[in-house]
Amino acid sequence: MPYGTGFWKARRANPIVARRPVPAGCRAGADLAGRPVGAVWYTRPVTAPGPTASAPRRARRRPEVREPAERDPVARVVVDVPLAHLDRPFDYLVPTTLADSVVPGSRVRVRFAGQLVDAVVLDRVASTDHDGPLAYVDRAVSAEPVLSTEVARLARAVADRWAGSLTDVLRLALPPRHARVESEPARSPASPPESAGEHGWGPYPAGPAFLRALADGRGARAVWSALPGEDWPARFGEATAAVLAAGRGALLVVPDRTDLDRLDAALTGVLGPGRHVALAADLGPAERYRRWLAVRRGTVRVAAGTRAAAFAPVADLGLVAIWDDGDDLHAEPRAPYPHARDLLVLRAHLAGAAALLGGHARTAEAQQLVRTGWAREVVAERRAVRAAAPRVVAAGDDAELGRDAGARSARLPTVAWRTARETLAAGAPVLVQVPRRGYVPALACERCRAPARCVTCSGPLGAGGGGAVPACRWCGRPAADWTCPVCAGTRLRAVVVGATRTAEELGRVFPGVPVRSSGGDSVLPTVAGEPALVVATPGAEPRAAGGYGAALLLDGWAPLTRPDLRAAEETLRRWANAAALVRPAGGGGRVVVGANAGLPVVQALVRWDPGGFADRELAERGELLFPPAVRFASLTGAPEAVADLAATARLPAAVERLGPVPAGAGTERLLLRVPRADGAALARALHDAAAVRSARKAPDPVRVQLDPLELF
Repeated sequence: MPYGTGFWKARRANPIVARRPVPAGCRAGADLAGRPVGAVWYTRPVTAPGPTASAPRRARRRPEVREPAERDPVARVVVDVPLAHLDRPFDYLVPTTLADSVVPGSRVRVRFAGQLVDAVVLDRVASTDHDGPLAYVDRAVSAEPVLSTEVARLARAVADRWAGSLTDVLRLALPPRHARVESEPARSPASPPESAGEHGWGPYPAGPAFLRALADGRGARAVWSALPGEDWPARFGEATAAVLAAGRGALLVVPDRTDLDRLDAALTGVLGPGRHVALAADLGPAERYRRWLAVRRGTVRVAAGTRAAAFAPVADLGLVAIWDDGDDLHAEPRAPYPHARDLLVLRAHLAGAAALLGGHARTAEAQQLVRTGWAREVVAERRAVRAAAPRVVAAGDDAELGRDAGARSARLPTVAWRTARETLAAGAPVLVQVPRRGYVPALACERCRAPARCVTCSGPLGAGGGGAVPACRWCGRPAADWTCPVCAGTRLRAVVVGATRTAEELGRVFPGVPVRSSGGDSVLPTVAGEPALVVATPGAEPRAAGGYGAALLLDGWAPLTRPDLRAAEETLRRWANAAALVRPAGGGGRVVVGANAGLPVVQALVRWDPGGFADRELAERGELLFPPAVRFASLTGAPEAVADLAATARLPAAVERLGPVPAGAGTERLLLRVPRADGAALARALHDAAAVRSARKAPDPVRVQLDPLELF
């Protein structure tokens, strides 16, 4: 029988003690908190259930009742989960409350494996192939359809070609959302400009025909060898105007911000303001997203930018163009590591668009497109080349060696010194290209010429200035008391002299002449056309008003002796880009190359024949079974992980394994080589093997890279 009210009133000040049995799992003699109690019973105070003891009970939330949308209730999405075994679309139900905001291409949030993750809607369909019940889309992040059908198709093709996942590609293709920018009203599209004509393409016999094909909306494809001193941004602008006149869009990709600024100004001059956008990483998230949305919404139909702009959602794409495709800045450092040139070629193929690959030099990959017939070359006649090119002299040719026997080993041979002195006296600037930046980036033993390395991490030693203590370029540890481990010598000599040391030496050789440096964090866009020595590293050469009177290409042996498959090709590209800034030979322009005149790469520069050199390079690589004649895959990771991935993959029968070899820090690298016809099968096999390892939660990741830029 329950206690009465009087009993509880009497016990409120002196609570009673209740006896409860010890819960299961507690040891006898202790409660759940470990306090000592009796062997069988423990006690706790109990208060009366009066008004002061009772707490308000929280109302239980009823589950929301959702109904699927009446039309196309299934959303097919790709979730932002970078796991290879989840590289496929997933189906979700669209509730009626989100029917208008969950559209193809929009961003949503869904429940996946118990977590709320980001996703992008690929499509809305009427039914699903999934047998079980479907979860609902949790919420719509935005109704803005950021992913177009054409870019979604391209992203899937990129993932398949480079053995990656669709999620990784979409991270490259879609910029982060900026809500305030999305709420801004879209401006009306600008009217298409008139065609700019063909006058700039006159020196190239096939140039006017290429522009007419663009104006007719045809998918013409060209590999363009630009003349020295060519205003290539203006030529890109004329090609873009022809495409816009046909009612289609254009996408232009350049290596760096300096080139983008030139192209931006040229497009404004040719097309007029408001008809294009320049996409650059340093714009800031809001401005970059604003410009990207202008392209996606069709406000502008021309986008120019660096490698990230290769995914720009240009509507009705009619032309893709890339300048200087051999520049390593076009290689994407994030998975799945696509190269901008190959990505644009793939995009032109999928969209039926025209393609233009331009540069002063030519890569073996571009030559492969010409040889297979995919593209036609656009080159100038030899008469026009001779009229535009400067006079190129090799410091190591027989004539110069006869005048100066030390020219073979001298860093500044007599012909280079004489050329610089005469050019400065004529009132023109001189460009000095140095392959390495810094002061003395590499040191060696003066006695035995063994490379000087750090005793702690085995990194190379270098000097940061005159009289500075040598230090490791990896860990920064000084090496004041360095001793050669080979001959016990203690004196060091410079192996490679950097741009800073070169500028210092030239200042002593030419007293009273201004010396300006360009490279690293201090890149000069332009210099005045007055007497000065401009020391620059490759890619940082500023343009001079009226052109340089001469260019000195020093230390030619340094880039040519690099252990790299593309050493000669990259050297010619650097030399040609520098020589293109020099005045024509008729205007007194001269170029001095610090290399042996008998080398094919030097002869290609002397004759200004980048196409012939690229054709020779491609033929030699084909004989040696190197890219682009074949396709390579690189597997880098822990030795056990690399072996596991290679054993799991169902590789093509024609695969050839090279390695594995140590890759540093406890990793190794395995190269797989297959004929070009088996390239797709190799990528599919590696993707499937990565999915198997991902599904079983293999501990060590493996970096899979198709067609890597560096093989050694």
